Amino acid sequence: MDDETLKVFAYVNISTYRVRAVKALDGEVKTPTNIAKEADIKLNHISKTLHQLKDCGVAVCINENVKRGRLYRLTSVGEEIVDYLDNMR
Repeated sequence: MDDETLKVFAYVNISTYRVRAVKALDGEVKTPTNIAKEADIKLNHISKTLHQLKDCGVAVCINENVKRGRLYRLTSVGEEIVDYLDNMR
């Protein structure tokens, strides 16, 4: 893992919400509702968490132009981070 990815990993790892959301997205495309249920995060918190993950390049919304039913997936950086998280525990 390069230094930039390690910095992003550290940012994700200091928040249990971000860690749970990344793990919920591992290998799948999901709506915020599905992510919130799987990660056990209240729906009103998942929006902020997903915004943070998008801003740091870990997740991406693949249909940003819709209001309802947005779909999120991990980027290659996000996949690398989730693999690293899985190997840590």
